[in-house]
Amino acid sequence: MSAIRIDGKAFAARLREQVGERALDFTKGSGRKAGLAVVLVGEDPASQVYVRSKGKATVAANMASFEHKLPDTTTQAELEALVDQLNNDPTVDGILVQLPLPDHLDEQAVVDRISPSKDVDGLTPVSTGRLALGLNGLVPCTPLGSLMLLKDQLGDLSGLNAVVIGRSILVGKPMAQLLLDANATVTIAHSRTKDLPDVVRRADIVVAAVGRAEMVKAEWLKPGATVIDVGINRLPPEPGADKGRLVGDVAYEEASEVAGAITPVPGGVGPMTIAVLLRNTLVAAYRNEGLEMTELTL
Repeated sequence: MSAIRIDGKAFAARLREQVGERALDFTKGSGRKAGLAVVLVGEDPASQVYVRSKGKATVAANMASFEHKLPDTTTQAELEALVDQLNNDPTVDGILVQLPLPDHLDEQAVVDRISPSKDVDGLTPVSTGRLALGLNGLVPCTPLGSLMLLKDQLGDLSGLNAVVIGRSILVGKPMAQLLLDANATVTIAHSRTKDLPDVVRRADIVVAAVGRAEMVKAEWLKPGATVIDVGINRLPPEPGADKGRLVGDVAYEEASEVAGAITPVPGGVGPMTIAVLLRNTLVAAYRNEGLEMTELTL
């Protein structure tokens, strides 16, 4: 029996619709639109695509989009000055600096410069600390989107065994914290974990976020496990093809024969990331104006 296909695209569409409705309420209450500023440094093609799609999604959700495109010759001081300017701009509720930055720039110093109240990526030390302490704050978009999909699929996560494969600050560590906050029992696995397949096989929930194409095989999974595949990898092109196909960190076809539910790649976690970015921007806007935001009902 094949696994349930967790449709992140459909869930993200519902989330974006609700964010758009709440954004109109915000405009009525505050007299302005919630605003997201995205900063792009350099000419990285993938980053340009991401920034374009984020801008379109922001406008579609009834919010203001501010794009700042800087040349790859931009200095650290110039970039930090722009972040300071955005921190002080009352029309900007969220600031996202598109990563990676060119090699000559200090990414962490730039991220640290963002005001925690506008840190819609949830990456500043204050945001990270608040998550670790279980306090209200802005949470990284991909892990929060993954948690939403898990709760939608499973309901209460209390007592379930969860394994997060990967320990990055972007996904692995915040994902583990969110699962702990949901009362799951969490193991963080990584490249140095001994007998990784055996560790994964004990999990009711598997979150794969390592960036290795189709690493997690069917025999790694406990029958009926729920699998969230955060990875996105492009395989080498087959003969006659311009581009290789996109795959996740999980071998989807074979894993689908063992798992109870699984996210596809593409169409799983990916669409959730931008949807949660919009949600975070709206949450920040309400907080920045001292307004009460009604809960989203998904």
